[in-house]
This record gives sequence, structure tokens and C-alpha cells, in this order.
Amino acid sequence: MKSAPDKVTTLKNAVSSLVPDGCHLSIGGFTINRNPMAAVYEIIRQRKKDLHLYAHSNGQGVDELIGAGCVKRLEIAYAGSGRFAPTCVRFRKAIESGQLKVEDYSNYQMTLRFMAGAMGVPFLPTRSGLGTDIIKKWGFSEELRQAETKIPEQKLVTINNPFGSWGEAPKLVLVPAINPDVTIIHVQQADKRGTARIQGLTFADVEQAKACRHLIITCEELVTEEFLRKEPDRNQIPFINVDAVIHIPWGAYPTACFRHYDYDPVYLNDYRIAAGDESRYQTYLKEKIFDIKDHQELIKQTASEHLKDLIANPETGYANGLERGGE
Repeated sequence: MKSAPDKVTTLKNAVSSLVPDGCHLSIGGFTINRNPMAAVYEIIRQRKKDLHLYAHSNGQGVDELIGAGCVKRLEIAYAGSGRFAPTCVRFRKAIESGQLKVEDYSNYQMTLRFMAGAMGVPFLPTRSGLGTDIIKKWGFSEELRQAETKIPEQKLVTINNPFGSWGEAPKLVLVPAINPDVTIIHVQQADKRGTARIQGLTFADVEQAKACRHLIITCEELVTEEFLRKEPDRNQIPFINVDAVIHIPWGAYPTACFRHYDYDPVYLNDYRIAAGDESRYQTYLKEKIFDIKDHQELIKQTASEHLKDLIANPETGYANGLERGGE
């Protein structure tokens, strides 16, 4: 039996070859947890543009891609970075200025949409959204839907239960599948073929990984196949779904990666302040992204003095003593 090929590559090569301008891109993570930030910064550094972005309930990654001008359209349930930005700053500014088209769904609806894509079906039914304006208010026009073949003709559809009274649900909402051109997921462990293991909450990452046409995995640890085979039930993403593997420790920084490190409150608070002012934000982009060679250089210049304070306690999975209240 022939073994799968080695898919280990550089982040620069993976982004340049798999993330073209205008592609439909999905990123994993949740608010300020396990965002694929090294990949986000590389996308910005390569000045990708006109992206149609999908996310479940992301924060920092979505906001920085939007702020850098990479995103043309967004489909999401929630965009916020916890206490640092309950509503993402650049996300809000882009909507208010008319620079970004957004279509919103509930958290559960977005999970089902990725699940439908992973299952290979055009839609899945749910009761989520009934009685809300999510059904009534659409972010994409009929003209756009007709012009863009990758966007469904309708945001969603409400139908009568085809089984009559059976199931005690007189009406159902059908949500359309999502099949991104490429998805980027950050995980704790992966092998060179692409089999990946996520520790802690997976959010909608597994569904996103299986719904896409191309998958980029960034990982904290590049481990052996034998290591992952010892407990195969803990591996959520099979190598057959993966196109590229990049070993990049601290690849979710400044967001958290469970059992490895916590989020960086200093960086996230500084980002929020910079994001609120146009001049400061342009300086931020220059100093933290465009003038930086790679993710390791960013961490060295930004957090080398307090990096040890972010390292997770192996028993709890979180950093000891990290302030989680107000500013």
C-alpha cells in the first residue's frame, strides 16, 4: 500500500498557491480562540484581495483581514474579540462605510451550513431562526446572487414540514451548504500527511475542514504518524482532506491555543486602540505585518518579554493568573 505524500510546506508557499484573489475562504477558530493568525498575517502580507470570507463566530482573524482590505464579502454568525472588542472594530467600520457586504446567520445555522457542505448535500433543515429577522433581512442582493454562481440564489428558505404534524415542527428553515475554495485551520497536532488533532473545543472547525475544496493546516506540533495512531479516536481531520501542513508554533497568537498558550491581552488591547483610529491602524499594519518577515519575527518583537506568562498550565489548559475581567 502506497503511503500518502508528505504535505509539509511553508506558509508563504501555501498561501500563494492556494489562496488566490477573489477566492471563497473559510477560517477556523472562535472569537479569540485558535484563530489561524499566522496564516491571516501572511494573507495580508501577500496583499490578497476581494476574498469572500466565511467564519462561524470568529474575532481577531476576521477583523484583521477586513481591516487590511482583503475581504469583499462576509458570511458569519458573530464577529467579536471577547472583552477587547465585543463587536470587531474594523468589521464594524467597514459595514458602516459600505465597504463590506455581510450576510448573517445564527451560530447553529452556520454550523449546519458547513456540515451540509461536508456531507455533500445542498442544504440542511433546522428550526433555528424562526421568528427572527435573520430570515427577513438579506445582506446580498438578488442581482449579486444571480451574478455569483458560488452564492446560493436565496439566503435561506422557510417551508412547511413535509411530514405534516409528525415531529412537532410545523415549519422548517432550510440553510444552504457552504463549500469554500479553501479553509485554514490551526490545530495543536498534525503529522506530515495532514492527519490532525484538535485539543479542547473544536467549534465548527471539523465541519469547515471537510466542506472545503482545499485545506491548509497550521499546527503547534508536527508529530509522527505513529503518535497519532496510538489514540486514533482523538484525530478529527483525516489526511485525505488536507492539501498543506505548516509547522508553526504560536501560530494562533495573539489568540489562544488550548493547552499550549493563552491569548495576549497586551497585544489585543493595543490592537483595539489602534483599530479605532485610521492613522494608528495604518501604522499598526506597517509595523506588525508588512515590515515583519514572518510570524516568528512578530512574536520576537512583540511578546518576547511576556511570552512565558501566556504558556498554558498543562492541567487546566489555560495560563495561570491571566486577568480575565475588565481592562
